[in-house]
Amino acid sequence: MKTFPWSSVAHRLDNREAYGRLVGSPWFPDAEYATFSAAEFERRYAATRAKMARLGIDVLLAPGGPHHWSFGGGMLWLSGHWNWHAAVEYVVVPAEGEPALIYSQVGAHVEATRRAAYPTVYSARGGKFSETIAEFLISRGLQQARIGIAESDWQFHEYVPVNHVEKLSELLPQATIELIPHFFHELMYLKSAEERLFVKKAGDLCVQALLAIRDRARPGVTEYELKAAAAKAILEEDGIIDFLIIGSTPMDRPAQVFGNPRPSHRVLKEGDIILNELAAGYQGYTAQIGIPICVGEPTPRVRQFFDEVVLPGFLHMERTLYPGGTLKALQESGKFFRDHGAQSRPILLHGIDLVSNSPHVGLDELKAYEYEQVMKPGACLMLEPCPITADGCLGMFYGHTYIVTEDGAECMTSMPHELLVARW
Repeated sequence: MKTFPWSSVAHRLDNREAYGRLVGSPWFPDAEYATFSAAEFERRYAATRAKMARLGIDVLLAPGGPHHWSFGGGMLWLSGHWNWHAAVEYVVVPAEGEPALIYSQVGAHVEATRRAAYPTVYSARGGKFSETIAEFLISRGLQQARIGIAESDWQFHEYVPVNHVEKLSELLPQATIELIPHFFHELMYLKSAEERLFVKKAGDLCVQALLAIRDRARPGVTEYELKAAAAKAILEEDGIIDFLIIGSTPMDRPAQVFGNPRPSHRVLKEGDIILNELAAGYQGYTAQIGIPICVGEPTPRVRQFFDEVVLPGFLHMERTLYPGGTLKALQESGKFFRDHGAQSRPILLHGIDLVSNSPHVGLDELKAYEYEQVMKPGACLMLEPCPITADGCLGMFYGHTYIVTEDGAECMTSMPHELLVARW
């Protein structure tokens, strides 16, 4: 790989090629970032290379993007770097030798990222991803390798831009390039001890965001101002916003079964109920939470629905979360709401890798790989029933993030089980 040491470019930073390929600058000497240990990253690379060997892959391209269903994907897991500059960026993993992070930006951007990321970082110099990957592989004698490209996101099974693949094929005509589905989930769905700490931090951020909404809520405040309060609480603790779903409706004339994915200009009034689902991330690891918030005292109908249906149903399902418990048993527990004269959204629970992922358990569908049908320690699960009144006019999403432990399940978004009330 062609790079320019700092001594050769320090006085010609206005040269695009020099600025794009510089290494070893004195910039950002005091930058510090929360990250994982070298041993944790090496555990991940060992698991990745073991699966590569099983599949007969010489080189793995692990892409990651900024959208919700990727949130960095395999690229983040192997580098600690989260991407917001490009559709995808890549970690290149040879079967042997040092990996590389192919980063979209140049100069100061890439030098700052070198302080934060685990593998060696190379600049793609303004979107030249395929060229940079090809240079890296040729420099290591891998121009005839079998190259596998993992999914960028494994929820919708999306890969990488087609022009990246076409250009890489052109530059490496002797290589074999193929798309590899389902690569990372089985490596990531059980959290290590270090990963559990980051999920717990994300859970704490979710709690702070929810309390910020409660404390900001009062007549005259808009839904988008509630979103701003939640965002501030997350950002002040070095978190990342995954999503903030916040909507409101009158308790005596409800017309909402789930929060608004696009918090609006609607102005709160006393007697409203705020429905929400929040997701915050910490160094790429996310947790989710949702608890209804009443603007003023709950009406008798809302109180009764929460006390007799919403919370008992949630706790009934929570009891199915333990090592050795089955997703089928959890699915059966979701019948509680119909059995008590209500209904619910179809989804009851989903897994979390970095963001929402398999398994997906609904009342009428259970989608999971065979290896996760029985719960194991380390599985990160979002229990999120949304009970709905029989007339279909009021829903109360109630959800917490759990990690299955050796003897039960630990809530990552720990709060008292109660209906929240905003008072002013």
